Amino acid sequence: QVQLVESGGGLVQPGGSLRLSCEASGNIHSGYIMGWYRQAPGKQREFVARITGDGGISSADYVRFTISRDNAKNTVYLQMNSLKPEDTAVYLCNAYYTFYSHWGQGTQVTVSS
Repeated sequence: QVQLVESGGGLVQPGGSLRLSCEASGNIHSGYIMGWYRQAPGKQREFVARITGDGGISSADYVRFTISRDNAKNTVYLQMNSLKPEDTAVYLCNAYYTFYSHWGQGTQVTVSS
């Protein structure tokens, strides 16, 4: 099993920045694709960014969101800049490998003045 714990969410003003962290434990290895998704109230979960073990990146917003990972620490990060009110959501970490997909509990990000 793999456990994922997100942190770093909070309240930020429009235009501000946040850095989310997701620490993985258990049967985790660099073969896992690590990703971030988000879900706003009343909306479907949507993809934010993901990163492979060797650093390959896909992102919904390459300008504002930067994903990175530290395999030695089993941690993935999401740097979010120029935040907008529509970025308000619960941000969830995902670890995916072949048939296995694990989710964290999420961390709330609220962008408001």
